[in-house]
Amino acid sequence: MRNIFLFIRRYFNFLFFLVLQIIALSFLFRYNKFHEAAFMGIASELTGRVSSKYSNVEYYFRLKKINESLAQQNEELLNQLKNNFQGPDSLTAIVVDTLNKDTAGLARRYLWRGARVVNNSVSLQNNYITIHRGERQGVRKDMGVISPQGIVGVVVNTSENFAVVRTMLNRQSSVSSKIKKTGEIGKVFWDGRTPDYVTMENIPKSVKVAIGDSIVTSGYSLSFPPGMMIGVITEIVEDKTSNFYSVKLHPSTNFYSVEYVTVVDNLQKDEQKRLEEATRMTQ
Repeated sequence: MRNIFLFIRRYFNFLFFLVLQIIALSFLFRYNKFHEAAFMGIASELTGRVSSKYSNVEYYFRLKKINESLAQQNEELLNQLKNNFQGPDSLTAIVVDTLNKDTAGLARRYLWRGARVVNNSVSLQNNYITIHRGERQGVRKDMGVISPQGIVGVVVNTSENFAVVRTMLNRQSSVSSKIKKTGEIGKVFWDGRTPDYVTMENIPKSVKVAIGDSIVTSGYSLSFPPGMMIGVITEIVEDKTSNFYSVKLHPSTNFYSVEYVTVVDNLQKDEQKRLEEATRMTQ
């Protein structure tokens, strides 16, 4: 308290001048229309600028909540796609009652579940991500995982509330793929060198490929629906000792910043696997 009085005593003349200046300006702006309008304009400009800066800061801190909301909306929209419902290629079909059906009676094949990434690696030879959704939320091994841009990988391990996903940036990963514009089938894998590129091989030289062509999932995998983006061709490598090309792809998914993903549940996968395994055993 003593310091406050000392401060006022020391700067009394300046503080007294400041008070008189404020009183004079208030009289000027209150009783002079021109100056009042000018002051209001300046005050509005300053208030607008401050509000804009505050809004930007507030928006930055709300980004996490906005991303979670968008991920939830994306999950809901994916579950409404007509491609999720597929019927057999015959006029007569026996549909299992436990499967969801659309209005046309087609059985649901794919179900989508959003999840948040809680751990990620890109610099190892075998990279994985961990997602905050596990067995209690319906996630099981061998389910495919995608980002809003393209495929991410396949679930390899689960606990009650978490799951580990082996990403495309893993030496043990391979994805059945095809060239979108021509339909030729190949295999996409990672050579372990740089996270910015993966490789697709076994493309016949008779096929016309070009830089910029899109590579998508073939639909032969039980983990991914057909047509999911994998990457875009950036380089064509010709092997003169064989009749096949290999191409370098830039992955559609940015593995450095992947934050929200969607788990793909193929509801008809077990039926297909049982049939295929039973067929192999009879051969």
